[in-house]
Amino acid sequence: MADKINNEKSPRLMSIDTLRGFDMFFIMGGGMIIKALCSLYPSTFSSAIAKQMQHVKWDGFAFEDMIFPLFLFIAGISFPFSYAKSLSKGVSVAKVRLNIIKRALILILLGVIYNNGIRFDIDNMRFCSVLGRIGIAWAFGAMFFTMFSTRIRIAIAISILLAYWGILQLGDWTLQGNIVAVVDRAVMLGRLHEKVFDPEGLLSALPAISTAMLGIFAGELVKDSKLTENKKVLTLVGIGAGLVAVGLLWDCVLPINKKLWTSSYVCFAGGLSYLFFALFYWVVDVLKFRKWTFFFIVIGMNSITVYLAQKLIYFPKTKEFLFGGTIKLLPVEYQATASAFCYMLTIWLFLYILYRKNIFLKV
Repeated sequence: MADKINNEKSPRLMSIDTLRGFDMFFIMGGGMIIKALCSLYPSTFSSAIAKQMQHVKWDGFAFEDMIFPLFLFIAGISFPFSYAKSLSKGVSVAKVRLNIIKRALILILLGVIYNNGIRFDIDNMRFCSVLGRIGIAWAFGAMFFTMFSTRIRIAIAISILLAYWGILQLGDWTLQGNIVAVVDRAVMLGRLHEKVFDPEGLLSALPAISTAMLGIFAGELVKDSKLTENKKVLTLVGIGAGLVAVGLLWDCVLPINKKLWTSSYVCFAGGLSYLFFALFYWVVDVLKFRKWTFFFIVIGMNSITVYLAQKLIYFPKTKEFLFGGTIKLLPVEYQATASAFCYMLTIWLFLYILYRKNIFLKV
C-alpha cells in the first residue's frame, strides 16, 4: 500500500491530482480558514460565504456538501485511464476485476478502522464510513465499466436514480422514519452515526454508485482521442450544466439532501463536479497553466493519507509546537485565522515531506 512512484512517468492528467488536492484542502482545514477570515470582516456577504463551509442539516445544499461526492467523482475519472494502463501491460480483465474487489474491501476495512474498529467493541463500533461508501460505489462503477458499453451504463446509472427515488417513497421524510434509516437500523451491526440514522448507511450507497459512474463517464470523455481538447471542455460544461438543471428541477419533487444522497442530489452535485473538472482540465491540461498547482498536487497525490492521518496523528499539538509562539505574537483578533492557517500548513508540510521522499499511500 505504501509505495514509491515516479511522478514524471505517471500517465495521469495533472488536473485530476490538482482537483483532488483542491477537494481535500477543505478536509484538512480549508473551511476553517475561510470561516475565520469571514469572522474578521463581518458582513452579509462574508456570513453567506461562511455558511457555505458547513453542511446543511437536512434538505438543501452548501459547498461543504460538495466535498464528498466530488472526491468520489474524481475516483471515477481515474478508472478509465488505470484500466487502459492495466490492459496495456497484459493484465487480464479477470485480474482487473479481482483488483477492484480487493480495493473495495481494503477501503471498507480502512473505514471500519477509522471508526475505531480495532477496539473490537461491536456494540459501539460504526461499520458505515466515508471510505466504505467510496469503496462500494467506486467498485460497482468500475465493475460495470469492464462489463458493459457506455450506453448500457448510462441506462444503469439512470435506472439506479429512478429506482432509488421510488424506494424513498416507502418511508417518510424524517430523520428517523425515512426508509434509509429503517433499513440501516434493521440490517447494520454496531452503532449508526446519528443513532437512528447513518448518512453513510447501506441503502444510500445505491445512488452513490451513479455518482462514481458520472466520474467514469467524464474520464472516458477526456480519454477519447477523437475529440479535440476544446470539444472535451465544452462537452464537460454542457453535461455539467444539464445535470445541475436536472437536479434543481428534480428538487421540486425530491429534495436535494446529502444525508439521504437523493437522486436530485446526485444530479446537482454531479453537475457541479463536471463543471469543476472542466475548469481544472481546461486550465491545467489544455492551457497548461500549472505553476499554481503544486500546492494542491502535494495534497492530491496523498489524498488517503490526508484523510487517515488526521485521525491517527494529533496535528493540533504539532501545530502548537511549530507555530504556537508566533500565533501569540499576533493581535488577538487575528489569532483564530492564523491558527486555522497554521493547522492546514502543518498537515501540508507533513505531506510535502512524503512527496519529497516520493512516498505515497495507495489503495
